[in-house]
Amino acid sequence: MRKSFVIVIFIISQCLTAQTARHYSNEFLNIGVDARSLAMGNAVVANIANGTAGYWNPSGLSAVNGKQLNLMHAAYFANIAQYDYLSYANTMDKRTGYNISLIRFGVDNIMNTTQLIDAQGNINYDRISYFSAADYALSFSAGRKNVFKGMSIGATAKLIYRHIGDFAQGFGFGFDVGAQYQLKKWQLGLMLRDITTTFNYWSVNKDRFDEISQAVAGQNQTAPNSVELTLPKMQLGVARSFHLKSNLDLLTELDLNARFFKMHSLISSDVISLEPALGLEFTYYKLAFIRLGVNNFRNEDFFDENRLKFQPNAGLGFKYKGIAIDYGLTNIGSDGFYSHVFSLSVDLDRFLKNK
Repeated sequence: MRKSFVIVIFIISQCLTAQTARHYSNEFLNIGVDARSLAMGNAVVANIANGTAGYWNPSGLSAVNGKQLNLMHAAYFANIAQYDYLSYANTMDKRTGYNISLIRFGVDNIMNTTQLIDAQGNINYDRISYFSAADYALSFSAGRKNVFKGMSIGATAKLIYRHIGDFAQGFGFGFDVGAQYQLKKWQLGLMLRDITTTFNYWSVNKDRFDEISQAVAGQNQTAPNSVELTLPKMQLGVARSFHLKSNLDLLTELDLNARFFKMHSLISSDVISLEPALGLEFTYYKLAFIRLGVNNFRNEDFFDENRLKFQPNAGLGFKYKGIAIDYGLTNIGSDGFYSHVFSLSVDLDRFLKNK
């Protein structure tokens, strides 16, 4: 029982901080969206050119041609957490596309045992209740092509809502900017997330917090202050397509992800940490796709030995008459922590015309 009390207090205290820039904040926005991109190890910042570009690189929205709907569902941590994505993209004019998207990452039906034992020490299972801890992000993105010769640029504005049952809730906002550049057969991409730092304001239900903080003798907690800032991140990418043989093509991309603090990354210092990601996509007749990717390279200490770990991913896709169905399997080989990702993309103009 004591563990239940401590866990709830720990969750709240980790989410809240006194006007401090956090190394790990709003991490649900760093997972990625779309089974195609996740199967390619998130290495898509240079080649992305569909409705999901609002997340990956908003400059890629300039390639959107008409109305597009994107849906994704994934289950994480042995189906404990549910991750969903919905977006709608369209064009403003011949050079400009936009996207409206919603992301939810949540754990539902969490057992709350803080009131299980009454003041007399009696256990009453009727006092058990359930709550959800969920994170939401609503964003608007726009991208425009040929702002400079061969260059597209874009930006994303995002609103964030997070809640931990009725214990605490937080609101935030931030901005991302991105660019893509076509250099002969090469595609270059740059994505800057939380460019101004993303602001989050948390409020705690004082009555509910007091119930928890007084639940375990000697474990009283002081409610933390309410403001946290998410530090900027950067992603650089270079991509190129190759025609292998009749009706078979290969798209490759190599990305470099940067965070501006020390991590267990492949390249790490007190100032910046760098981590590569590689994605491959084989296309057959522009109908069937096989995707491979590797990312999350990190150095881990194992007793006295330093080991290099990484995350392999794979996926399949099919596209026909404006409908694309994609599947991704991420973190292959991990002990129960792999995730199945499903996504659907519909080019509404083409689909409705065919229908």
